[in-house]
Amino acid sequence: MAGKRKNNPAGSTNTYRGDVLRVLGALKVATADQIQRIGAPHLTFRHADKPTPSKRKQARTASHTAALSDMRGHGLSENGGSAGAGDRLRNLTPKGLQAASYELNRPAGEMGSTARGAGSSGASHPMAVNETVIAMLRPKPNMARLAKDSVEVRAAAQAAVDSPDGIGTIASFWTEVPLPATGTWNAPGKGGAQADIVLTAPQDGVPLLFIEVDNCHETAEELAAKLEKYARFFKRKVKDTDGRERPMWRTRWTVPQGRYGDTPHPPVLLVFNRIGERNPNHTVPRLQELTRHLWQGERQRGGHHLYDGKIPIIATGLNQLRQHGPGGPVFVRFGRSGPQTLLEAIGNPRLEAADAREEAEAEARRAEHQAQMRRAAQEHDAKKAAEAAREAAQREARRPACATCGARFTDERWEAAEKTNWGVPVDTHPRLCDGCKHQAVADAQEADRPEPIPDWAQQTNFLRYPHRPRCTQCKAAFTNER
Repeated sequence: MAGKRKNNPAGSTNTYRGDVLRVLGALKVATADQIQRIGAPHLTFRHADKPTPSKRKQARTASHTAALSDMRGHGLSENGGSAGAGDRLRNLTPKGLQAASYELNRPAGEMGSTARGAGSSGASHPMAVNETVIAMLRPKPNMARLAKDSVEVRAAAQAAVDSPDGIGTIASFWTEVPLPATGTWNAPGKGGAQADIVLTAPQDGVPLLFIEVDNCHETAEELAAKLEKYARFFKRKVKDTDGRERPMWRTRWTVPQGRYGDTPHPPVLLVFNRIGERNPNHTVPRLQELTRHLWQGERQRGGHHLYDGKIPIIATGLNQLRQHGPGGPVFVRFGRSGPQTLLEAIGNPRLEAADAREEAEAEARRAEHQAQMRRAAQEHDAKKAAEAAREAAQREARRPACATCGARFTDERWEAAEKTNWGVPVDTHPRLCDGCKHQAVADAQEADRPEPIPDWAQQTNFLRYPHRPRCTQCKAAFTNER
């Protein structure tokens, strides 16, 4: 323990230092309050009993403040001025960014800058960006870490756990990402844009989303110019590692390919933070008209639109996003009426519904075709069965009967009676059944016999009938096997 205190005099733990690295690695600059709300949201509920808001904030941020102090001593973090509300801003040093790249499992070349000097003017925009990330994340407290707290604390934390989920983790977010229309990723040229936030959360249905945060200082024309830069970037193609040309953004982010004839660009979300003098209710309609050529789709007969080569542009307010989260109906997509959830706004529900209708109709056609095939097969089988029965009846009608006893011939007897050798019948009694034929043959043989049958040969106790054929030499009657 003494060695630990020597290395980390403020007494911070690896867990809280890891929180700092992950949050500042993604956000570049943040306050201890924001780091705590993202990294350890359970602390918000644990210290709810403090008498004043300042004491509550001091208590819940104490662990991360200690971590920042120890990391500053190690040369990993530094103070970056103050936010507008007086909170101290923190950012990572180049050494700290390197350490954060391991925590976020992110290439060091994609970590961005150290954000030094962000607090020189109060950092109102970075703070709005951070609040947007928190509103999208909606961090949930870990109930296991509140196992020993009071019932009231656990109840409040459970209410937060049960609230609608957010999207992604802190590792799903990038900030201040250059989108070069010219130049390279590491050395962007002129004419490109810089995304405030890039969100990649395919596990939550958002493979790629670009977010622009406006504090309501920019005009519709300024925002339209920024979206034009996005369009230039999305259209830019470069050679990939396989030598084929692909959109530049696809060489960095993985997004499923769209359907043929409908491959839109990645969506852009505009988040308006009402602290400036401009009213977004007036800015958005004007911005829609200025950017119509960027987002307007092509209407199809089914009532849906195809957005091939278009940018889905969505707008919402930060306060609404905080309150309802990305799962709430607070997103307005340009060209559509009525608010939607984020997944509905960045998607194409009408196209999905049209596809579902087509699939259902195709399935119904397949089922009807299969039913017709089954009916045809059943009718064919019934026809064959009737024909076979008719042929069997006709055959039975032609079956010969014995001229003596009237019994119908068996199939074997019928076949034997009709056998011929070069067209000449070979059966001696073709009009008699087997039994009558044997009787006739025996009678003919007995009539031709000149000598009387010896007494021993006349024994009938083993004879089946008295006129059983007899041997021409010894006069013994044939056995059944003979």
